[in-house]
Amino acid sequence: MGLIAPIAAQASDVVNIEEMNSYARSQTKSSRIDSKTFINEVSEDIAKLKGRVDGLEAQQNNFEAGAFSGTTSMDGKAAFWIGGVDGGDEIGDTESIETGYIYSMNLNTSFTGDDNLYVRLKAGDVGGNASSDPSIWDNKSTYHIETKDTDDSLKVDKIWYTTSIGENITAFVGPRIENYYMYITPSIYKPGALKSMKLGGNANFGASTDVGAGFKYETEGGFGFASNIVSKDADKAAGMLGKGDTNKWDTQIAYTTDRWHSSFTYSNQQNWSSHAYNATSQAAAMKTGDFTGYAFRGYWMPEDTGSATPEISFGYDIRNADDTVTSGTGKESDSYFVGLTWKDMFQADDRIGLAFTQPLKVTECNGTCSTAEVDPFVWEAYYSFRPNDSIEVRPAVFGGSDVFEDGDDIFGTVLTTVFKF
Repeated sequence: MGLIAPIAAQASDVVNIEEMNSYARSQTKSSRIDSKTFINEVSEDIAKLKGRVDGLEAQQNNFEAGAFSGTTSMDGKAAFWIGGVDGGDEIGDTESIETGYIYSMNLNTSFTGDDNLYVRLKAGDVGGNASSDPSIWDNKSTYHIETKDTDDSLKVDKIWYTTSIGENITAFVGPRIENYYMYITPSIYKPGALKSMKLGGNANFGASTDVGAGFKYETEGGFGFASNIVSKDADKAAGMLGKGDTNKWDTQIAYTTDRWHSSFTYSNQQNWSSHAYNATSQAAAMKTGDFTGYAFRGYWMPEDTGSATPEISFGYDIRNADDTVTSGTGKESDSYFVGLTWKDMFQADDRIGLAFTQPLKVTECNGTCSTAEVDPFVWEAYYSFRPNDSIEVRPAVFGGSDVFEDGDDIFGTVLTTVFKF
C-alpha cells in the first residue's frame, strides 16, 4: 500500500481530467493551432512524468534493499499450551494449572544451491525462572516437548552451516547446534507432550545446543554413517576437547528403507548431563567424568495409513561410567522406549500417539548401591488434528510411577496448539 499511494498521487497530478478539458476548450477558441506552444507544454508534462517515475523507481529500490535476498526464505512457528500435573509437588514443583508458549522464526539462506545457512530465532516462557524457580514445564520429568524458557527474550537459538560434499556427504558446522540434527533420523515417533519421548527415548540422545561439527554419509541403497561432536566449552576458557570440557561425540551406523530403519550409535561423553531429561535421580547423577553410551534404534511403517496397524518406533540405551566412581554410586544404567503412531484415522493428517519409556535407571553400582534404585515408568497418549493446513491442536495425557525417585507418581493433562506460517 505504501507503493500504491504515491502512484495514485502522481497519477492524479499528471493525468488531470479537468485541466485537459480546460486545455481542449481553450484550443477550440483559437482560430488556428499554435504548434510551438503545444509542443512546449507537452514536453513540460513529459519531463514532469519522467521525474516522478524516477522517484518511484528510487522508492522501489529502497524497499528491495530492506527485504530478504532472493536466496533467503523464512518460516515460523508459535505454540501455546496449558495444563497441570497431579503429583507435581512430589517432583519438587506444583500441581497448579500452568501455561507456556514459544515463538520461533527460521531463516534459510543458500549461497551455492548445495548449501544452507540456518538461523533460528526463538523466544518463550513458562512462568517462574528457568534456573531458580522452574515451572512444571521446566521440570525434567515433565519437560514439555515445546518448552524454551528465555523469559520472553528473543534470542539466537540455533545457527549452523551445511554443505554437500559430492553426492552422498553432508557436512555441518556451527556455533549453536545439537548432535541429533547431524544424525540419520533414528525415530519417527513425534511426542505429544513430553521431551523424554523424543528420538526414541531421550537418554543417550539427550542433547544440548552449543558449538558443534559433523557429517553424515548416505547412499541410495540405504546405508548410512554419521559422526558429530558438540562441545559446551569450545567458546569458553576450558576450550574444546580439553579436560574440563563438557562434550559428546556420537558415531552412528544406520540402514534405512522406505518403510523401516535400524541403527546403532556409539556415544563418547565427558561431563555430560543432558541424559537427565529421561533418567531417575541416581542415573541423572552420573554426569562427572567420562561415560560411554550405546543407543539402538529402529522403526517400521505399515504400507498404508488409516488402518489399525500403527507405525512402531523403539529404542534401547546403555550408559556406563568409564572412570572409577565413588563407592555405592551408579556406574551402569539402561533405558528402553516404545512409541506407536496411527495416522489419518478420522481425518486427513490427524495422528494418534501412544508411547512409554523406562527412564535411565542404575543397574549396577560400585559395590553395593547406597540407595536402592526405583523401577521407573513414564507414558503419554495424545490425539493431534489440523483445523487447517497451518494450525495443529493436540490434547494429551501423560503419567508415570517412580519417575525420578521413590513415590514420584504423576498424572498430567495438557492442551497444545501450534501455528505454522
